[in-house]
Amino acid sequence: MTDLVVRPLVAGEEELFLSLIEPGLVGIQSTGRDYRELIALGQYRPEWTWLALRDGRVVARAAWWAGPDDDKPIALDWLDFLDGEADAAVELLRTAGIDAEYCLVLPPHWRDDPAARTAGEARIEVAERAGMHRFVERLRYTWTPAAGLHDRPGRLRFTPEPDDEVILDVLRRIAHGSLDAHEQRAMERGGADAAARDELAFLHWMPSPREWWRLAHTDTGELVGLTVPGRNHASATIAIVGVVPEHRGHGYAYDLLLEATQLLVAEGAGQITAETDTTNTPMAATFARAGYPITQERVYLK
Repeated sequence: MTDLVVRPLVAGEEELFLSLIEPGLVGIQSTGRDYRELIALGQYRPEWTWLALRDGRVVARAAWWAGPDDDKPIALDWLDFLDGEADAAVELLRTAGIDAEYCLVLPPHWRDDPAARTAGEARIEVAERAGMHRFVERLRYTWTPAAGLHDRPGRLRFTPEPDDEVILDVLRRIAHGSLDAHEQRAMERGGADAAARDELAFLHWMPSPREWWRLAHTDTGELVGLTVPGRNHASATIAIVGVVPEHRGHGYAYDLLLEATQLLVAEGAGQITAETDTTNTPMAATFARAGYPITQERVYLK
């Protein structure tokens, strides 16, 4: 076998990156993502796009994604390789040495589809051989008008809150007992304050209006939680649906989700995405009740 050359992309080599032809059963490329469009927008960058070549032919490739204003990659979401070239993909990841979570996009029920399962497990194995570890599996939901727009239950009052210190305090309360694996990890590393500050930084990172954030209260003025409809760099999204511990178990997440959905639809959203961990069964049930079907599964490795 000829020697392997592993290197980052050079500006202008987009066609070389796209020269690797594979079935597109899994991975972000399976969603129809346009690499050319996103590199032009600064969401992929040559220095964060890596190739493994034999005799000038691409046998493995990887691209790390970030927002256009970010100074480091947020996630590896494009990784594929030719049959028999798993070793090249491992070498590519090791040589690139970029420290970011791997988000492997998969079709719903991918383990029941032999071809998708083989492709997905091959990528997971490559990532693990390169030193990553499975962290969490998540469900991606997409609301569209075909699902219908449910009426607000009317149990809560929703108001904007411009003070970040107030939002931080609510996020600290929501962090306690959270079923979200990323939030649990932040709690383990730095407690509720660190988890809340991570969430607040994420909310400010989104390119959507701060004015959309809503606190929820009962008619008697008790705080129930926070809901944040937003936009990421691809679509309208449900950023946070969080209920404080003392009000959990009453189905209020449904009210918060519908409030965010209604606001986004009023702002012209034609589809709305959302995610939750596969282990967060109460939130999964809430999305199903609100007309959000599962459109992807995702495996995260770090």
